[in-house]
Amino acid sequence: MASNGFFRGAIEIARAMGVTLTALTRKPVTIQYPFEPVSIYPRFRGRHELRRYASGLERCIGCMLCEAACPTGAIYVEAEENDPANRHSPGERYAKVYEVNLLRCVFCGDCEEACPVEAIVLGHEFALAAYSRRDLILEKEALLNPSEPMVVIRPE
Repeated sequence: MASNGFFRGAIEIARAMGVTLTALTRKPVTIQYPFEPVSIYPRFRGRHELRRYASGLERCIGCMLCEAACPTGAIYVEAEENDPANRHSPGERYAKVYEVNLLRCVFCGDCEEACPVEAIVLGHEFALAAYSRRDLILEKEALLNPSEPMVVIRPE
């Protein structure tokens, strides 16, 4: 009776050691992040970006639909009339103030879907750490000039 338990225990230990030995032969999954690019899925939602047309004009026409669509109220838009001498966007209005509060954002993508001119998109930058709360409120200039994230898009 006691030897039956001994053999059963030895078999379980051998199985556990087999799992350990197969894990030792695999390539590590750790990525040395700042030095190696991280692979992300194509539909990954990261930091917000405001886009421009090829001519340099801002796409945002100040309609504030993104602000209305945001379930957490993380977006604030203040629109102003476009000056014909100094145009900011092709429409009659443009976003004088555009702010995204990353402390409130849940990265749902509703702002992206609500925008009629595809001005706001959720990019691929995921490193969003900051030392102060104020740095997590992105203003218009930061949104118009996003940095290039060090990512590789992997197939789905």
